[in-house]
Amino acid sequence: MSSHSFRAFAFAENFDVEKLKPLYPGATGTPHEVTVPVAPGCMFLYPFGAVVMQDLPAEACESEIARLRANSPEIGDVVKREEFTVQEDAGAGASVGEGRLVIDRLPPERASVVALTIAQSVAMEYYEGIVEDMFARTSALVDGLEAHGTVAPRVRTLHRFIGHAVATRTEVLAVLHLLDKPDEAWDDPTMDRIYSQLRAEFDLVDRYTSLEFKMRGVQEALELVLNVARDRRLVLLEGSIVVLIVFEIVLSLTRH
Repeated sequence: MSSHSFRAFAFAENFDVEKLKPLYPGATGTPHEVTVPVAPGCMFLYPFGAVVMQDLPAEACESEIARLRANSPEIGDVVKREEFTVQEDAGAGASVGEGRLVIDRLPPERASVVALTIAQSVAMEYYEGIVEDMFARTSALVDGLEAHGTVAPRVRTLHRFIGHAVATRTEVLAVLHLLDKPDEAWDDPTMDRIYSQLRAEFDLVDRYTSLEFKMRGVQEALELVLNVARDRRLVLLEGSIVVLIVFEIVLSLTRH
């Protein structure tokens, strides 16, 4: 019986894994995942800004993160962390619960599936914080509209806010695309069951559904607020035109 640790780290920045691969001798993988051997375990890099360390002590993980940031100055600090344990027991059936996976054996293919699921979970946690902030800011705008019948922010500010919301939604959709069943799970019936249990353990599907619902609500509310702001500008413009016409008429009458 042996125990394996998986430590996941999320960054605000996305990764260009093809550019990172040459920085690590012995690295292998695809455009969606790079595996780097790091004694006594390995490291997984994902383009959506997540890193997973397998069987590396905490000090070694921090050292690898510092190395990653030194090689890629555009990468900032770690924004979210998550840990998971895999218990390897030849006589046990596959089961997931209480932050632990028990499985008969953990070859590299299965470790890759576990690492990907944890990476998706820690990335989702980061996006949840962003979406919650956008939801709160949007609610404040709507509350102001309800209380005063108008909106205070400028149209340009609203445009930037809407652009940020759309960009965030696009990033989350990209992570959702990676929730498709990995090839390793298709070829391994046991890992197929484990993958489904892991997704349920991390609640990935429901968490994404909640994010998508909130992002759709944010986008629709912002579009409404933007339309009100535009209407307000049109009213001000029309009022200015009326004032100018009246002024011109008064000026003409004064001259006569």
